[in-house]
Amino acid sequence: MAVETRAAIDLGASLAQALRYVNAWKSKTVVVKYGGSVMTSGVGRADGDTVIDDLVLLKGAGVDPVLVHGGGPEITRMLERLGKASRFIDGLRVTDEETMEVVEMVLAGRANKQLVSLITAAGGAAVGISGKDGKVFVARKLDGPEDLGQVGEVESVDTTVVKLLSTHGFVPVIASIGIGQDGESLNLNADHAAGALAAALGASKFILLTDVPGILPGAVGGQPISTLRAEEARHLINDGVVSQGMIPKVEACLAALASGVPTAHIVGGREPHALLVELFTEEGVGTMITP
Repeated sequence: MAVETRAAIDLGASLAQALRYVNAWKSKTVVVKYGGSVMTSGVGRADGDTVIDDLVLLKGAGVDPVLVHGGGPEITRMLERLGKASRFIDGLRVTDEETMEVVEMVLAGRANKQLVSLITAAGGAAVGISGKDGKVFVARKLDGPEDLGQVGEVESVDTTVVKLLSTHGFVPVIASIGIGQDGESLNLNADHAAGALAAALGASKFILLTDVPGILPGAVGGQPISTLRAEEARHLINDGVVSQGMIPKVEACLAALASGVPTAHIVGGREPHALLVELFTEEGVGTMITP
């Protein structure tokens, strides 16, 4: 009986702490980037995937989550089915006109609407749009030594539609596609697009969900670095500790921080209830980067 009583007391203390955090986060905006590396094949739910449930619970608790998503692996699979090879330069997909049609079909169509369906099935309400809708992401073609086709970078962000959806009880689900000055579609890096949106919304937190538990100081399998200052994160990029696909994620975090977002986080998307643990516990998970 004493053991059961002790367990109940410990549970009560944990609940009290969590509720204090819940109250602190009410009406705050949290931008979450859900990457293609975490989203499962076919954009369904993997066993144990709690991201969708967490988003619904956050909305129910009075937090305003905004979801920005990519879908690179699914785009690659669709191109393969169409007999078209994918080509990358410095980690960016070369996007000719035909590839852009597939990118838009997968991101703004299949992936976006499947995520809306999953949120609805979990008891929430969501509206899926692309960054073209309401000029959420106005973009320009990315300049570089090689022509990447219809690859863009965010030039400006209009938060009107996103705020309208959040205010009316919906989780906005936004595909990382931008609109050019002439109305053309541009393929955006989802990390950078999400960071730009977090800055424009004045988000209280920016969370990048990825397929590793955070920024790792050494070999994969080790413990992630818990906290980094922006300056330290830049040094890790320069020293090669942060490399390959992690570079745009850290860069997106740094850009969001420079624009006033208080903290940015790189979190393992497959960690059970990672979003809830990050927001409602003192310890959190993954790597937190501060200004």
